[in-house]
Amino acid sequence: MSNLSLLQEFPSDFIFGVATSSYQIEGNAYGGCGKSIWDDFAQRRLNGIDGQKACNHYSFFKEDIKLIKEAGFKSYRFSFAWPRLFPENDNQINQEGVDFYHRLLEEIHANDLEPFPTLYHWDLPIRFLKNGGWESKETSKRFADYANFISKNYGDQFNSIATINEPWCISWLSYYLGEHAPGKKDLSAAVHSMHNILLAHGLSIDSLRSEHDHQIGIVLNNEYGEPIDQNEKNIQAANLFDAIYNRWFADAIFKGKYPQIALNVFEPLMPKDYHSDLNIISKPIDWLGINYYTRSLIKSKVSEDGINYECHRGSLKTTDMGWEFYPQGLSYFINRIHQEYDEKIPIYITENGMANNDRINSKGDIEDLDRIEYFHLHLQETLECLKKGIAIKGYFAWSLLDNYEWSFGYDKRFGLIYVDYENFSRKTKRSYKEFQKYL
Repeated sequence: MSNLSLLQEFPSDFIFGVATSSYQIEGNAYGGCGKSIWDDFAQRRLNGIDGQKACNHYSFFKEDIKLIKEAGFKSYRFSFAWPRLFPENDNQINQEGVDFYHRLLEEIHANDLEPFPTLYHWDLPIRFLKNGGWESKETSKRFADYANFISKNYGDQFNSIATINEPWCISWLSYYLGEHAPGKKDLSAAVHSMHNILLAHGLSIDSLRSEHDHQIGIVLNNEYGEPIDQNEKNIQAANLFDAIYNRWFADAIFKGKYPQIALNVFEPLMPKDYHSDLNIISKPIDWLGINYYTRSLIKSKVSEDGINYECHRGSLKTTDMGWEFYPQGLSYFINRIHQEYDEKIPIYITENGMANNDRINSKGDIEDLDRIEYFHLHLQETLECLKKGIAIKGYFAWSLLDNYEWSFGYDKRFGLIYVDYENFSRKTKRSYKEFQKYL
């Protein structure tokens, strides 16, 4: 049976933390929070199952921070909610929201934890839909203003900050596959959003540094795309998948250009002035966050829009999301960043974890042994990369709490801590106790 004793093999200055996001845990029914695109999407597509209550972290944040401390973690990764701070328009501040994040940050510091905030984790204020959301460059400009507000109001309370979490999800998953808010299925919309999200990142760098010398990064989700077999068409399909999912964002940030294999499809749809934006997008960053969960097996298909691939799952052990255990994919991406992009860039594993069909047993315990195995396997890969001299600085388990899992509602449990959504009670799982034992 796997355990997490290998935690003791990491250097003493290695940061172990846990991660959450605002919409998934806070409950936007509380504290004057405004509506986000996810509230709209939930009403239209998810039978109204939304994040109005979530885990009510808004009320229970002190208890949650205490649990982070008691487990032995050193850092807490959370996100600011744009609609909580500016519920109606960009000029009307919600003081309750402003005060909440001051209280949260004070509590983090009081428990000797390092705050590791993210500016944006998908909860775009609903008013931006009127102008196309991330399809519009105007949203990128407003994001820079929002970043400036965060820097001015909270910048003396943290050292490091991420601009954006998972640009692929915000764009491709949301505007092409239609599985996340706003739920569009339009290649042109997806291409514009892929560019504008990166532009928002670039524009926000100067905004964040306007008041403080922050350590600024961005969080990219990566998924290993393996051809389903060695047929040449499937290999080409896997290369296209990789270019869209992974390289599009990393190439723009580190190289100031987009991968040609993706541009071969996207070029006619790109904003006319996109070349001039690449200098902004590729402004130097101080660190990179990697979110990693699984792999896809890629098979060629003929498509009128040029997206000539489809994704499949293999026969490996899976999580409750149907995602395979494929830990070697994590070390693949760590090595890629080190070898192909920037050998000196500090890397954080900003999300890694699994959904499990967690149940409270007759003894009142939650024996999530598969989750412990999942963490063990991925931490092992991280440690091996670290031993090779790669600058990996930290690892954040996803997630602290069971929470609102986007288009899956409350059915998928990723947490180290079990949440009863009826009364918001918290109960630590075996995985939490494993971290606690060895940290």
